[in-house]
Amino acid sequence: MMETAFIISSVLLISYSLLAVFDGVFLHIYKYHLYEHKESRFEHLTHTIRAFLFTGILTTLFINIENNNLFVIGCVLIFADIITLLLDAYVEKDSRQFMGGLPRWEYIIHLMVNGFHFAAIAVFLVIKLNFDSTGFTLAQNFQHIESYDTFRFIAINLLPGAIVISLLHVLLYIPKFSKYFNKLQLKCC
Repeated sequence: MMETAFIISSVLLISYSLLAVFDGVFLHIYKYHLYEHKESRFEHLTHTIRAFLFTGILTTLFINIENNNLFVIGCVLIFADIITLLLDAYVEKDSRQFMGGLPRWEYIIHLMVNGFHFAAIAVFLVIKLNFDSTGFTLAQNFQHIESYDTFRFIAINLLPGAIVISLLHVLLYIPKFSKYFNKLQLKCC
């Protein structure tokens, strides 16, 4: 069962990451420039926080899967991510008024990207938590599971991109950087 769970979690993690880059980088930053619109700045802040939370979740849960102390921190980050997602969803309608509201197809992408994100976490929790009649224990050793190495490889290789995207979100709050970034976009495309 754990073999299959790691494979499923790997597929979900890759699916989430691909859609998150499309939605969070291409649509939010490149196409819509949410960071430039006054009414969208708070939404951009929630995306910035979630980018950092994902980096933390990658590190504390998915990469350091055998460290039970980091697991507790990872669970706190998951809770913070859920709260931030709720704030993001709440402000999205007002935030997107400059473009006539959130397009229906982007709303569907948001559902999918968050579905993949939280499904990957849920499958991971099934792997990590062992329930019995006395309570629960945390699984610690996954070296004997063949698909564990692939899962960890994927998570480690997603980390640099997650860090870069997190930093890009922060840098776009700096007016000088955002002007330079916009000039680079015009030259590239």
